[in-house]
Amino acid sequence: MAVFVWKGRNRYGDSVGGERVARSLEDLSSILQREQITVVEAKKKRTEIKIPFLTREKVNAKELAVYSRQLSVLIDAELPLIQSLKILAEQTKNKYFTTVIEEIRESVEAGAALNQAKRKFPKVFDDLYCNLVASGEQSGSLDIMLRRLAEYLEKIVKLKSQVKQAMTYPIAVLTFSIVVTVFMLWKVVPVFSNIFLELGANLPFLTSIIVIASEFIQNYILYIVVGLIAFVVLFRYLKRTDAGRKVVDRGTLKIPLAGKLLEKVGLSRVTRTLSTLLSGGVPMLESLKITSSTAGNVIIEKNILEARRAVAEGTSLTDALRETGQFPFMLTQMAGVGEATGALDEMLTKLADFYDEEVEASVASLLSILEPILLIGVGGLIGAIVISMYLPIFQLMQQF
Repeated sequence: MAVFVWKGRNRYGDSVGGERVARSLEDLSSILQREQITVVEAKKKRTEIKIPFLTREKVNAKELAVYSRQLSVLIDAELPLIQSLKILAEQTKNKYFTTVIEEIRESVEAGAALNQAKRKFPKVFDDLYCNLVASGEQSGSLDIMLRRLAEYLEKIVKLKSQVKQAMTYPIAVLTFSIVVTVFMLWKVVPVFSNIFLELGANLPFLTSIIVIASEFIQNYILYIVVGLIAFVVLFRYLKRTDAGRKVVDRGTLKIPLAGKLLEKVGLSRVTRTLSTLLSGGVPMLESLKITSSTAGNVIIEKNILEARRAVAEGTSLTDALRETGQFPFMLTQMAGVGEATGALDEMLTKLADFYDEEVEASVASLLSILEPILLIGVGGLIGAIVISMYLPIFQLMQQF
């Protein structure tokens, strides 16, 4: 079996093309003729050299949202599922995702349910996605479930972008200030310190501190760089362990200003995920289990699993959330109203929308506070180095 790249025209005269696995060019032509496609050009695909750590085998949330919405539209237009998957595979730019869709199409063509075919790729389609697809297939509302998934993923993408917006600016400014400071201490300050040494100038206290820092950077710059790399590697390793995740996630929730923002982000994801699952007909216990894995914070995940255990023992969701003592009063109150009125999924959606608005407001507030603080801090740091270099010059000028 080989992979062939082909171009042709369908029965409507439209240009079509793609990649197809076949035994030979004759076999490929026969397969496409059965699909009423006239082959114009076909050739064997060249073997690609793949470097494992450079090969992208990932599908991000935005790509998955676009795929879900397009598949929903195609199914709603009453196109056969296999044909819909074939169309999406041909127009997807992510080569790995194209391979995944093709394999799903082949599994469905062989008789597997769509959710079963998707479960073969857990890194692309998580439990939430597969359970909602299964629910849609069972109830005959697959297009609706896919549309809900698309809306859910779009909200998650928007939420992530807001958090990135809040974090990117301060991180970029801090990184720039550190690089400039290290460069000045490493290359600029030594020039001035040598001049002062030759002139026999008495160094003021501030200048002495800067010169000592400069000497430290010059002597240990290699160790500092290696130490930073080791710290990043160790941090990433520890974050993958259960104990490390607990320490990091608990610490992030206690960061001044940013901690509350990250907590609201977690609560938004939890309420929206649970709402989407419940509205899709997924049982409460299964919904809570899946929701815990999407919280993005091990502390919030632990609290949800504690609530799930209480629900499994017969406690209502409202009481279970309240007993943990870790969820906001408004969340438990609205969950209680939702359970009492039989509209829990709608109440959770409203809560998620509320937390999304809170995140947006918090991001704006955080940036307005951090911007002047960072500018003053960076300006003060660079200014202190510059002033410390001029102080001995002023003293020498007074002597003459």
